Amino acid sequence: MDLERPDLSDVEDEVVAYIEALEMALLNQGEGDKEVAGRGEVEPSEPETTLQIMTMSQMGVVKRTARHWYGRQKRAGMGVYDLQVDEPDMPDLLVQADVEAEIILFSNLGRTFRVPVSVLSEGEVRDKGEVWPWPLAPLAGERVAAVLPANSDLPYVTLVSERGWVKRIRAEYVSAKMVQGNRFHDLKDGGEVAAVAWTGGDDIFIASRNGLGIRFPASRIPTRGCLGIRLDLDDRVVGVAGVNEDSGVFLISENGKGTIRLMSGFRQNQSPGAKGKVVIKTDRLVMAAEAEGRDDIFLISQTGKMIRFNADDIPAKTGVVQGVICMALRNDEVAAGLVIKG
Repeated sequence: MDLERPDLSDVEDEVVAYIEALEMALLNQGEGDKEVAGRGEVEPSEPETTLQIMTMSQMGVVKRTARHWYGRQKRAGMGVYDLQVDEPDMPDLLVQADVEAEIILFSNLGRTFRVPVSVLSEGEVRDKGEVWPWPLAPLAGERVAAVLPANSDLPYVTLVSERGWVKRIRAEYVSAKMVQGNRFHDLKDGGEVAAVAWTGGDDIFIASRNGLGIRFPASRIPTRGCLGIRLDLDDRVVGVAGVNEDSGVFLISENGKGTIRLMSGFRQNQSPGAKGKVVIKTDRLVMAAEAEGRDDIFLISQTGKMIRFNADDIPAKTGVVQGVICMALRNDEVAAGLVIKG
C-alpha cells in the first residue's frame, strides 16, 4: 500500500525528529547494503539542456555533467554517486553554468579568475574528472575557495572571509575584461576567503559553521569592506546570501539535516559587525544560500553521493529548528550544496 507523507510543518521538532528516525530505520532496512551506481542509469527529470553541474574537490579535481542527467528525488533520499576521488580528497564545491558561459573562481588567497565552462572535463554522473585548468599558475598553498557562474543580473559579488570580513565587488569588476588573478581580498582582513554570492541592493545574510547568522543592510558596507559578523575563535563563515524581508535561506548541516529559514522571522541588525544569533540548531553548518519553493537543491556528500530535490520538500520556518533530513547518510557527511533558482 502506497502512503503519502503528511505535512509536518506544524508538528513540534522533537516529534518530526522521531518520525524521521523511524523513516531512516525503514529505509536502511529496505536498502541493506545495496549502493546506487548512477552511471548512465539515472532517468532524466527534465528535457536535455546545455546547463552543466560542475563538481569540484578539495584538491582541485573538477568535472562537468549536463544537469538533466541528475534525476530529482524526494528529500531524504540516498542520491547517486557523482565525482569519484580517492581519499583523503573529497568533493568541496558545486556550481551551475551554461556550457557556453564562464565561471568565476575565487581562491583562498583572494585572487580571482574566469574560466570557460567548455574547457572543463565533461563526464558522466559518475566520473573521475581532471585537475583544475588554472589560467595562471597557483601560488603556494592556493586553492579554489568559492566559485560563481559569471552571468548574473545582480549588481554585486559579496565576498566574506573566514573570520567575517565582508566586501562588495561591483559586477563590472569581475566582467570578461577582468585581469586574470586580480586580487579583491587582503588576507589581513579576516583571513582566507570563505564564501561568495551574487547579491542585490537589499540585505546581506552571513552564516557561520556554529549555526549563527547575521542580517544587515548591504548599503552599510563601505567600499573597502568591514567586519560583517563577530565570531568566536572556534567558528568560521560558511555562507553568504543577498536577502530581503520576503526571502528564505536554505541551511544544511553536515549530518544531512536542513531547513529554509524565513527572514521574516530573523531580525535585521542596523549595521554589520555584531555577534550572530542562532539561526539553526547544529553541530556544524555546511552552507547557506537564498532559496524558495520553486528552486532545485543539490547536495553532495564526502563520499561523492549527489542528491537533487525541490526546495518545496523542506518546511520553511520562522524560528530556530534543527531541520529535517534532506539527505540519507551512512557513515558519511554533507560536503557541499547548491541552490538553483527555479
